[in-house]
Amino acid sequence: MRILGIDPGIATVGFGVLEAEKSQFRLLQCGVITTPAHTPLSSRLDQLYQDMKQLLDAFQPDAVSVEELFFNTNITTGIAVAHGRGVILLACQQAGVRIYEYTPLQVKQAVVGYGRAEKKQVMDMVKRLCGLKSAPKPDDAADAVALALCHARSSTSLLNRGEREACSTI
Repeated sequence: MRILGIDPGIATVGFGVLEAEKSQFRLLQCGVITTPAHTPLSSRLDQLYQDMKQLLDAFQPDAVSVEELFFNTNITTGIAVAHGRGVILLACQQAGVRIYEYTPLQVKQAVVGYGRAEKKQVMDMVKRLCGLKSAPKPDDAADAVALALCHARSSTSLLNRGEREACSTI
């Protein structure tokens, strides 16, 4: 299964493309989409949409794993990120790719085995699970790879395996 992990944002969007087969993972590519500061929001969203379409066309993922938003203290930043996340979801929907959404707690639980893991622990497990010499950089890209790993590990659970079998017989 090919999974595109997305860490949403507006200035920087992390992405990670992962091939997953059983418990084997191979990182194909990761990086960030950036939009220039001091540019109208509508222009930034358009660029994000175009870049997402390009990623989806280039890698043809079977699934997209996107982080759910949670607001901490800066609601203004959160609203801008929500706009970006909406464009990301739209691009994926229009490409016909199944979208799966995970909270940060779910990502940490799936990747590290502990939902309150520190960022350093998550990065170390990303490195180990993908057989890399170092964790992906920048952090947004590493977070996106963790999202892809989360879906890879979650989608192979016994519950989901039964759901896929049931779906394939309909």
